[in-house]
Amino acid sequence: MRRIVLGLFLFNVGFSQGFLHVENGQIVEGNGEPILLRGFGLGGWLVPEGYMLHNQAWIDGFESPTQIEAHVESLVGTEVAAEFWALYRDNYVAQVDIDQIAEWGFNHIRIPFHYKQFYNSSDIMPIGYSIVDSLLSWCEPYNMYIILDMHCAPGGQNGGPISDSDGTARLWLEEENKALTIQIWSEIADYYSEDTLIGGYDLINEPVLPSGVSLEEFKQLYIDITDAIREVDNNHIVYIEGNWYGTDFSGLTPPWDDNMSYSFHKYWGETSLGTIQSYISMSNQYDIPLWMGESGENSNHWYYEVFTLLEDNNIGWNFWTHKKVAKISSPFSAVVTPQYQTLINYWSGNGSQPSAIYAEAALIGFANSLRLENCDILPGVIASLTDPEYGEVSKPYSAHSIPGIIPAVEYDIGAWGLSYTDSDYYNNGDGNYNDGWSFRNDGVDIEANGDSDGLPYNIGWTDAGEWLKFTIQDVTPGTYDLKIRVAAPSSGGIFFAQLNGANLGVIDVPSTGGWYEWQNMVIPNVEVSSGEQFLKIQIVQAGFNIERIIFESVNNSIDDPVILDQFMLGEPYPNPFNPSVMMDLTNHEPSKYTISIINLKGEKIYHKSLGVLEPGKHSLNWDGVNFNGKSVTSGVYLMIISDRKMSLRKKLVLLR
Repeated sequence: MRRIVLGLFLFNVGFSQGFLHVENGQIVEGNGEPILLRGFGLGGWLVPEGYMLHNQAWIDGFESPTQIEAHVESLVGTEVAAEFWALYRDNYVAQVDIDQIAEWGFNHIRIPFHYKQFYNSSDIMPIGYSIVDSLLSWCEPYNMYIILDMHCAPGGQNGGPISDSDGTARLWLEEENKALTIQIWSEIADYYSEDTLIGGYDLINEPVLPSGVSLEEFKQLYIDITDAIREVDNNHIVYIEGNWYGTDFSGLTPPWDDNMSYSFHKYWGETSLGTIQSYISMSNQYDIPLWMGESGENSNHWYYEVFTLLEDNNIGWNFWTHKKVAKISSPFSAVVTPQYQTLINYWSGNGSQPSAIYAEAALIGFANSLRLENCDILPGVIASLTDPEYGEVSKPYSAHSIPGIIPAVEYDIGAWGLSYTDSDYYNNGDGNYNDGWSFRNDGVDIEANGDSDGLPYNIGWTDAGEWLKFTIQDVTPGTYDLKIRVAAPSSGGIFFAQLNGANLGVIDVPSTGGWYEWQNMVIPNVEVSSGEQFLKIQIVQAGFNIERIIFESVNNSIDDPVILDQFMLGEPYPNPFNPSVMMDLTNHEPSKYTISIINLKGEKIYHKSLGVLEPGKHSLNWDGVNFNGKSVTSGVYLMIISDRKMSLRKKLVLLR
């Protein structure tokens, strides 16, 4: 039995001091102070799911953990498969991931686990305990709580792949599965009974009762699990999820334990009070706290509205999930390697079987792509979850300059109606809120550019009434031609541009010959004053794509390739780093450069002018300090190097 006590520990009647617990209808800390739980679920880590592993086409037989593991083993064998999954787990969640979550200000994490990881079928300690023990050591410096979630119960608690079922929810139909579930929870509770960083036990994830199972049977299993836990552990909260994927609490009232919380899940749909009113009424009637244990898989603005709604009603929440593979709906997205794509193609029936040697290398490469420092960052997702000004202030996505090129997809970060509008900006259940499903998660329809010579992404599926806002901070006053690069298979599109609220002109979009046949629409002789500028592109009539916006000096015409190649950056080294990081800059013309460091909340924490750099190769460095010269905490940062014409960014990982 694990007997590590973190924080204050005094034996008391009911539970010991120092534990997260329920008191007077609220979740409170050990000192009795209420806490609003804000956290991340570590989905995909211990329970791999196909849709989070780049199963784009929902490959039949590549959805549940067992199916995925079988596919891997069939290619590389049992021993190599075991080595891959160990590396996968090590890279999917490491200390740097927890450091980053803590840096954002979150106070708990939810760990979805498979019952087999805690099933003691021999004298060997199940692997789940060592994994969670390591996680506890990473969370301890931040006093971050861990909620254990049985995501895959014996037999499967629903008929879907997320429970690793065979299509039937056998947990509810077979007594041996119920008994094993009770046993495993009893053993987990016994082991962690005195750990104050364990924030509780989420007993059964997203149950769905099969036909013929009564609500009485449903409630009884929960009671039986709770009773078994209370024989060894009175300290920890038990979280009870409703039927039908955590949404229906029929038959689960009144509460049967003094230290329990009801946990609902919320995906898709509206963000009004009415959508959670039944849960609030239940909470008020029985004086029992609520916790929203899963939400995500939607647009950034939807996240902002839902979590604001929950906090306004004193309901804690947990976001699904901090990291996925080739997805735009989480803070981090692992990049799909070409070799891993080959495996996906084979599993989907679109490619030949690779050799075992090739498959092993592909899997190792894929596992390494999961390291935080190798992932793409989704700053809009992060801002919607962490920035208290998200719904109030529009902030630059990148460091834009006049003169210079502004990619159309780099409009401001902020809420719908503040930084952009889109006619279909969240998932109401049909899943069609983002037609392009690329680069950003606002609902704005962004796609990979079909012109290989253009920028990587463009705005598509434009609609009347939609608009984009761009905040431009690095401005050289003067007279400019404003060029908006568009493409359209037919004429009829109309848009206009505004600078600081002043109309610059209305543009009729002609046929350019296709969706990716780009043509510059020019608004000549735009006078730009000094100071911060706000550009707005407003769609009047749809039917065209937008790729970039160019401010080109009338007196000193700038050719696009020159702007793009003004300077180059090497890769940061070392990266991850501690205490300092270096990077090479190579420029072709004399220019004045600046360094800015941005955290993942979008906050500028450091800025330095480099002065004018003559043509050549220059070494840049950052010592991991802020404006005040104080060392910043571990986490992911963006180093932005700018001159008057362009800016480039590099991702940095600081490990203290």
